[in-house]
Amino acid sequence: MEYFGYLASIIIGLSLGLIGGGGSILTIPILVYLFKIDPKLATSYSLFIVGITALSGCFSHYRMGNLKIKSAMYFAVPSVFSILVIREVIILKIPNVLFTINNFEVTKNFLIMIIFAVLMMAASFSMIRKTNSNIESTGTNYLHLALIGSVVGIVTGFLGAGGGFLIIPALLFFANLPMKQAVGTSLLIIFINSSIGFVGDLYIGTPINYPFLFTISGMAFIGMIIGTQLSKKLDGDKLKPIFGWFILIMGIYIIIKEILFK
Repeated sequence: MEYFGYLASIIIGLSLGLIGGGGSILTIPILVYLFKIDPKLATSYSLFIVGITALSGCFSHYRMGNLKIKSAMYFAVPSVFSILVIREVIILKIPNVLFTINNFEVTKNFLIMIIFAVLMMAASFSMIRKTNSNIESTGTNYLHLALIGSVVGIVTGFLGAGGGFLIIPALLFFANLPMKQAVGTSLLIIFINSSIGFVGDLYIGTPINYPFLFTISGMAFIGMIIGTQLSKKLDGDKLKPIFGWFILIMGIYIIIKEILFK
């Protein structure tokens, strides 16, 4: 299973490179089910893996002129604040066992995986349905960008997910960016969010297996290189529905496994 996990890690970067999101939604299931890592620790690992992979994609998109720094900053600053509050305050106060129903313990790890599965399903619907990425706008709505940035920060902080599936629509509709610029700018935001969250985890003493983390990140980096190159030739909008169906199936699998086969 571990060898399959290393190969699956390539898909993390491949997704980020092609459509600017979706990679983080795969990272947690790969770490938890293929590498048997505790879900809470997996959220920390996910922040590093997704963050460092997104950074590598930023350089390529910067050279292609796809980074809009101002929009990224309006989004990222409130997002970072939410991340720090969630990871350094709220998560630490959640007990390991929340409550029990007929001898079934609802634990923190169970809650993380169920919420993550629901998030995956919500993300899949946004990828599957067709949207018009060239909607006209009167200009950038920085207030809306900041508000959505706060929401994405909550998602990133609690689940270790970059939130690209939320970031890209926000950049399309509220920053009035074309699809390729939304993808590139999304990677910058994901890097900022993920790196801040991971540094916060280091500050509170989260144990990190660095050789393992660097290996997974290296595989994801390979996927990012492939995805970024393919993005020059392939239409990300056409790939999203395929990836969305894959994410939907994985989300359903997680719910079934967590509830019926615990």
